[in-house]
Amino acid sequence: MISHVFIGVAEFARAFDFYAAVMPELGLALKFSDPAKPWAGWMKPDSPRPLFLIGHPFAGRHAAGNGQMTALLAPSRAAVERAHATALAHGATCEGAPGLRPEYHARYYGAYFRDSEGNKLCVCCHE
Repeated sequence: MISHVFIGVAEFARAFDFYAAVMPELGLALKFSDPAKPWAGWMKPDSPRPLFLIGHPFAGRHAAGNGQMTALLAPSRAAVERAHATALAHGATCEGAPGLRPEYHARYYGAYFRDSEGNKLCVCCHE
């Protein structure tokens, strides 16, 4: 259903370092990085889509939106915990510690954080 998600970042080098640390915790591999554009993308190693992309926002406008969030699927609850801890260790702010969220469904296990640009992300597992 989804081809790609694009997250706008003003400081590409800092954002790239952040996502380069977090994405492997979710089993995602770097597909490309072009600092000259600047943009970068990650994917599951065995599938070309969907892509998770970061780069300068369109027309140089502010990158982070209020009320927008991207949720990334984690392969396990342990991966949720690792990704959240890695994000915080790389400058993210916590928006919700790892844990069950039964208000979504009985097995929903998620964690929330904001990157250095203010983009809100969730990492979650449905198992």
